[in-house]
Amino acid sequence: MVEGTLSAWSVRRRESPPDLRFAPIVLPIAFAMEQRQNPRPEALGPRPQARYTPPPMARAPLVSLRDVRLQDGPLPLFDGVDLAIEPGQHACLVGRNGAGKSTLMKLVMGLIEPDSGERAVQAGARFAYVPQEPDIVGPTLRDHAVSGGADPWMADQWLETFGLDPAKSATRLSGGETRRADLARAFAEQPDLLLLDEPTNHLDILAIETLEDELKAARFAVLMVSHDRTFLERTTKRCFWLENRRVRTLDKGFKAFDEWAAKVTEEEAESLRRLTKEIERETYTFYRSITAQRTRNEGRARRLEALRQDRAKRVADLPREIQLGVDAGPSSGKLVAELKGVSKTFLGVTSDESRVAREDPTSQSAPGATASDSPLATRHSSLPARTILKPFSTRIMRGDRLAIVGPNGAGKTTLVRLLLGELEADTGSIRLGANLAPVYLDQSRDELRSDMTLWDALTPGGGDSILVRGQSKHVAAYAKDFLFKESQLRQPVSTLSGGERNRLLLARALAKPANLLVLDEPTNDLDMETLDRLEDLLEEYDGTLILVSHDRDFIDRLATSTIALDGRGNAVETPGGWTDFVAQNPGFLSGESRVTSDEKKMPTPVPASLATRHSPLATPKKLSYKDARRLDEAERELETLPASIEALEAALADPALYTSDRNRFDKLSADLDAARAKLETAEADWLRLEEMKAALAT
Repeated sequence: MVEGTLSAWSVRRRESPPDLRFAPIVLPIAFAMEQRQNPRPEALGPRPQARYTPPPMARAPLVSLRDVRLQDGPLPLFDGVDLAIEPGQHACLVGRNGAGKSTLMKLVMGLIEPDSGERAVQAGARFAYVPQEPDIVGPTLRDHAVSGGADPWMADQWLETFGLDPAKSATRLSGGETRRADLARAFAEQPDLLLLDEPTNHLDILAIETLEDELKAARFAVLMVSHDRTFLERTTKRCFWLENRRVRTLDKGFKAFDEWAAKVTEEEAESLRRLTKEIERETYTFYRSITAQRTRNEGRARRLEALRQDRAKRVADLPREIQLGVDAGPSSGKLVAELKGVSKTFLGVTSDESRVAREDPTSQSAPGATASDSPLATRHSSLPARTILKPFSTRIMRGDRLAIVGPNGAGKTTLVRLLLGELEADTGSIRLGANLAPVYLDQSRDELRSDMTLWDALTPGGGDSILVRGQSKHVAAYAKDFLFKESQLRQPVSTLSGGERNRLLLARALAKPANLLVLDEPTNDLDMETLDRLEDLLEEYDGTLILVSHDRDFIDRLATSTIALDGRGNAVETPGGWTDFVAQNPGFLSGESRVTSDEKKMPTPVPASLATRHSPLATPKKLSYKDARRLDEAERELETLPASIEALEAALADPALYTSDRNRFDKLSADLDAARAKLETAEADWLRLEEMKAALAT
């Protein structure tokens, strides 16, 4: 019947037999015409109708850039950038320091205009932006959170999610509090597209994990710039690579980026090699036949010049690599530092204020002064004492690589100063090794004044040379090793990006011979390439290394042991990096990145009409998203861990195991201890959360 209908239609149209490619369009029309001419008997029922289903179409992007160009002084910063962000898409923007990632995000936001090209925005699309260095507005955190137009109840909910009191004063905030406050503001605005520029800077690991969970649950689109590999691997599904003034796109998460980028780089290197060979062949041919084929050689000369220009452009675009080096200097004694029963308490200072006192040199009377000596302590002497470190013992030997982790304000910097002998302990003893030559890289960047030029920062004593690991080197040559241009040497430090300032601090620190490197958040604002080079350098470093970092991948690659502080004075040391610490001490840091329910004020009731707009926060009488997730996780662990423990115990019961395979015996023993500890933590968390759930339901 279909063929007859198509044939009849074809005859009526006086056309050749129909092209079946158009059947999806023709078929419904033909059926309708036949039904009108030959009505179907009612007894047979209605004739089935053929339906044309169009192919799925791509979703219109929220914002797109097409052939965007932007000049940065005499050189182009972007030369034909194409980029599109679709609704619900979670993408990262990757590139070297100075490539223009922050500038590109501002172009996407519409904060700056390109020199040429198009920016198209979906009608009604809402944007929210968290810059590298947020500015807090208003007298309280609630005032800042509603400054973008968010509902007050929504702002309060998000501030509490990120562990902040909405009524807290917006003055004298730490870096971590500033970051969390601006994240709360951005989330509360319920944007269609959220742009995050280095969102993990100054956040502790637990706050980063909170941010990860909220991003994974978010339905809006996200474009983020970050140096944190683990963070990007857990939150992204697409990668934009800003390289050589253009953007390449990978429709996969960051886990696949390194392999893809290496392949692209290899292909471009091969293309450059072939171009060089072609230039060599053309040059040989040109000069060999220059007299015999003059007319023909004019065209050959133009082609040869074009090839040379193409190669020169490609070579100029090749990124320079940072030149890092460090001298371990004279060998220290075998013992670097030893703490026995050391404790530290700050009197009369709250946790936030004590952190500010440590990070702000103006809040302390002198170097090495304790928090109790600060004006804050005097002002708040009536407040109860806060224990930073309960009696704790550790020993650091030459060549050790120690990582220190914990929530913001837990006392990481205090512990470092105790290890360096800059602080006196309340109890216990501190013994330092002989012949120590430490270098301390401070995350606060207080050494860099805003009016200081890059030249002044590299040569604090004046002159045009710098002593680099015992040898004199011109300041311009040394700055070039850290990817600074000669034109930047007279620029004020305030004009440098965050990554450039961190490179400058590295340049200052690594110039000095040091057998003890203390690096406090060294990865902030660094691009991936520089971070990889720094890791390679530290892996080969012969001295002793102390790391304070929130970068989980960085810790896993470098640390041989990890000390964790929970913010309540407890400390635990675990062999290995972050992954080993979490496996052997489950739950040790749980919940410390957020304010507990006892410390929070009850949230403002949510209007019923708006209850569905933000489901994770819309019902204050239920467990929070994090608590509910942990309750489900604890229930699963209570079901599975007993069987795992039983299996491990059965394997260890083999009397021949210890003698036949000592390594396996040690591993099984460690796994058993970790499983038992995890089960104990799961039981405690389950009881606590079930009680909380029951209390909220009443």
